[in-house]
Amino acid sequence: MDEILLMLPGPTTVPKRVLEAMSQPIVNHRSALFGDILTKTNNLVSEVFKTENKSYTITGSGTAAMEAGISSIVNPNEKVLSVVGGKFGERFMKIAQSHNIDAKELTVEWGTAVDPKDIKEALDEDEDIKAITVVHNETSTGVAAPIKEIGKVMKNYDALYVVDTVSSLGGDYVDVDGYGIDVCVTGSQKCLAAPPGMAAITLSDDAWIANENVNSNSYYLDMKAYKKSGDKTPPETPYTPSVSLTYALYEALKIVKEEGIENRVERHHKAAKATVEAVKALGLELFPDESVSSATVTAVKMPEGITDKEFRGTTRDKFGVELAGGQDHLKGNVFRIGHMGVVSYKELAITFSAIGMTLKGLGIDVDSGAGVKSITESYL
Repeated sequence: MDEILLMLPGPTTVPKRVLEAMSQPIVNHRSALFGDILTKTNNLVSEVFKTENKSYTITGSGTAAMEAGISSIVNPNEKVLSVVGGKFGERFMKIAQSHNIDAKELTVEWGTAVDPKDIKEALDEDEDIKAITVVHNETSTGVAAPIKEIGKVMKNYDALYVVDTVSSLGGDYVDVDGYGIDVCVTGSQKCLAAPPGMAAITLSDDAWIANENVNSNSYYLDMKAYKKSGDKTPPETPYTPSVSLTYALYEALKIVKEEGIENRVERHHKAAKATVEAVKALGLELFPDESVSSATVTAVKMPEGITDKEFRGTTRDKFGVELAGGQDHLKGNVFRIGHMGVVSYKELAITFSAIGMTLKGLGIDVDSGAGVKSITESYL
């Protein structure tokens, strides 16, 4: 089949050397050889998280790490504060509720970022809150939450700080230790540019203390099991891991290290700014306020007079560029451009060429080349 350029908020294009890594022979996952690979992979995860804490990989999507994180530090009937400003903040809350945790919703209008002051007020009002959950990069809305500023608030409270960096780690500023994050989770198929199917998690000392007092009703995602197996010599996973996906994640993390995490983040921010300027050059309107727009995905309002099927169907089927649609009540009202992983000016130029031609072909009065021209100016 013809290759489609994936400009999604995950999964992203996977580098050839990462794909090739999966072709290595399968080894015994209880062997010293695999233990060495697992150790190196987990150590690199901690480097990217910017933490001295140990990290653990889980065979599963980022949602698996979200569930492992909250269910391992909060008991049923205890309270968490769930910041909900999009589909994935809502998911974190629903995961907590599925474990009979009393999730108190802090509602944030879709397209806006949570105000740390609102978190402070909620914690002041209820001292029984054991943890808060925040999605750093809400891909459903294209909004980045101020996790550094929230961390400054959290230093004054006993509640644990739980952050989903599934679609931001490796593409935006994440500093687990510097921001005071107690539980941080991520996934493989976004900014890290590895295949889908792997997740990672790290816990602070305070989170591990909380874990000792939690009787998790999750079997596969019980962090006590991951810690017990991970602390062995050689380290193991509690259950059979995806050996091939571990190879791939390790190779992807090596690429991140070679590029340099700061350079990688700066590259993502440059791509985000270039995308926003190209969107405006085509006369399109951003969904969120530009001041809170994500570094890894840009959400754009659908032009009046055309449908999602017409627009995204044309960019994909005629021009070979896959864009994401809206979710929930935004379905049909926005489209989303993922600029994460290995994206550079080349992919953005192709993308905005496709968008411009699609708009023109659907009868929108637009300079079809304005987006590409803007991209070239952003990268000169």
